Order: sequence, then C-alpha cells, then structure tokens
Amino acid sequence: MLVRDKLTWEEVCSDPSLRDLPFKIELNRLNQIVMSPAHPRHSRLQSKIARILGNLLSDGEAIVELAIETEDSTKVPDVVWASKATIARRSGEISWLNAPEICVEVLSPANTTHEMDEKRSLYFERGAAEVWLCSWDGNMTFYGAEGKLKNSVFCPTFPDTIVL
Repeated sequence: MLVRDKLTWEEVCSDPSLRDLPFKIELNRLNQIVMSPAHPRHSRLQSKIARILGNLLSDGEAIVELAIETEDSTKVPDVVWASKATIARRSGEISWLNAPEICVEVLSPANTTHEMDEKRSLYFERGAAEVWLCSWDGNMTFYGAEGKLKNSVFCPTFPDTIVL
C-alpha cells in the first residue's frame, strides 16, 4: 500500500490488499483506515432496508455502502437512497462530495450515541434531507436537519420496525 501522510478514498479503493477484507472500511479525520466487522444480523437489516426503500421510492435508487466525503473524511452509510437526478450529478465520483437525500446507519451494539450523533451531523452538513438509524432490534428512528421526526417525511410509508 502507498504510504503517505493522508490516504485518499481513491487510493483505498484501488489498493489490492484491501479488496477482499470482510469489513466495512471508512476513513477517520486523520485519514486512517477504520474497519468494522459485519455481523450477519447487521447485513440482513441493511439488505432489508435497501429492498424496502427501493420498492417504496421509484424515482431513484437504494445503494448499499456508498462513500461520502465529509468534514471528518470518508464515511460510508450502510444504506442510502438517491434520486435519479442526484445519481446523474454524482455518477463519475469515486466518493460522493455531497450526501444523497437519505442516509441510513444500522447500529451495532458497539456504536455509541456520540458516534451516531456525529455521523448524523456530518451527513446533514453534506446535504442529506434525512438520516435514519436502525437499532439492533430493527427499530427505526428518523431525523430531519431540525431533529427527530415521528416518521420519514421523504418516505412516509417506510415502516418504523424492520422485521427479520
């Protein structure tokens, strides 16, 4: 791997030694690689959220693990939903410079409230309309830039619980 003071997301993506890791990779504010192991429950929740979003919102696409550049380096939400217009504007980017309309994080038992508050803030700073959190038990919490929502404004029929 190329050794430098700071890695770029493009370098991470092109490094053959990082291709087949069984972990989700992000970069922290120091541009250091942060890896999170994927638990099967986490993967199933992620997959189900993407399927439901794709079925409910037809004018765009649900995307799993899309890289977004933030003030705290590269973050990779578990699921996002982007309109066709957003996808057309961003399609050539290695990592998106702006967040799509919806960013979803599936929480693992190790995630802290502070960590999720920070990610929410970073996604809103990059233009997300909503940020959703899915608990380990499948309970959904929806946020707009002004705070917690009773349900999603962007996708009001999205269920408040994901059943596995």
